[in-house]
Amino acid sequence: MALRGTNQEFGRPYNRRIVLETIRLEAPIARGDIARQVGLTVQTVSTIIRELELQGFVMGVREAPKGRGLPRTNLTLNPEGGFAIGLHVTPIGVSAALVNLAGKIVGTRHHPMARVSPEATFPVFQALIAEMQALRPKGRMLGIGVAMPGPSDVDSMSFVGPTTLEGWKGVPVRDRLAEAHVLPVFAGAELGAVALGERLYGVGREFRSFYYIYFGVGLGGAAVQDGTVQRGAHGNAGEIGHLPLVPGGDPCPCGNRGCLERYVSRDALDRRLKAVDPNATIETALTDHAGVVDAWIDEAAPVLRSAIATIENLYDPETIVIGGLASDALLERLLAATEPLMHSVAERSGRTTPRLTLSSDGQDAVLRGAAALAISGALSPRFGLLFAGEEERAERDPIMTGPSRKEVAA
Repeated sequence: MALRGTNQEFGRPYNRRIVLETIRLEAPIARGDIARQVGLTVQTVSTIIRELELQGFVMGVREAPKGRGLPRTNLTLNPEGGFAIGLHVTPIGVSAALVNLAGKIVGTRHHPMARVSPEATFPVFQALIAEMQALRPKGRMLGIGVAMPGPSDVDSMSFVGPTTLEGWKGVPVRDRLAEAHVLPVFAGAELGAVALGERLYGVGREFRSFYYIYFGVGLGGAAVQDGTVQRGAHGNAGEIGHLPLVPGGDPCPCGNRGCLERYVSRDALDRRLKAVDPNATIETALTDHAGVVDAWIDEAAPVLRSAIATIENLYDPETIVIGGLASDALLERLLAATEPLMHSVAERSGRTTPRLTLSSDGQDAVLRGAAALAISGALSPRFGLLFAGEEERAERDPIMTGPSRKEVAA
């Protein structure tokens, strides 16, 4: 969808975000090109750019000389011009990261928890948020993004079993965090968050349409179509972990048998390790219990192979990206065992991209995605409409608060 601004004065908060979004997507880009793309006058764009430069959001980069005259100055986002805090809630604990505008992780922290109840988790949120803010005490904080495991509001799948958050039914996560913080809070499913992060910052930047398989405590996925994450009618699109792919297979807490995540997930491997050694961990499994890992891969790979063919036939992606809460070495072993892949619509002539791609983000994928929820949300033109026509509220707009260019440089 084309980004279009308005030359009406009341639309300045909206226009700031139109310009920023254009720079984020098209950088490096010149002022005149921005004006043509968004339908604003060059004067309006120049005024906005001056504001954004003073706020430390935007910086100019001169092109290399190509002949006579001064080379033009192109604009790009200043990576240190803004930050977002990403929170990721899982059945085994809570993680947090501070992420800059370029998607670089400044710092992370993981807080393991034996029982992730709302009563125990919200104080952990507060502590982690404070830790992340302390990493850049003078930095502009755009917002907080929270990624929650799904599916959402499905009694048989959302709150039952080891891959879900029991006791969280009806908990207004976003509202409770928003009450405690002046920063905007954005909450979403971990599958949508990880796909967004991959699209903005990972190998997904190379593709307009791809499918992300998230190897978490459970298993899920998300389709990205023409650069947009597909969320479904209720935000539950991509819950492939509950595809019943093994007839008469292992019982699943959802009530079905043979669900994909009972074989392919962190929980699936952990259950097999604990049956041999109660103290075993996935992080050391490749060295401490190589035989158990080999047996698990032999069992999981054929099921994953079927899931891959199903995904390809349903979504026709350019590639399938896989990542999550496991080491690259473990995921590489698992992907190698799926070869040869089954026949699907992905077997087209002239194909130049691999059918399977390992995520470049590793275990930080969801954290960057959670922060991306906040960055994309706070910078979105739609969010700017909240401030349109009320310039006296500019101090509440996160895009116009925080350090000046001098403070950023310092």
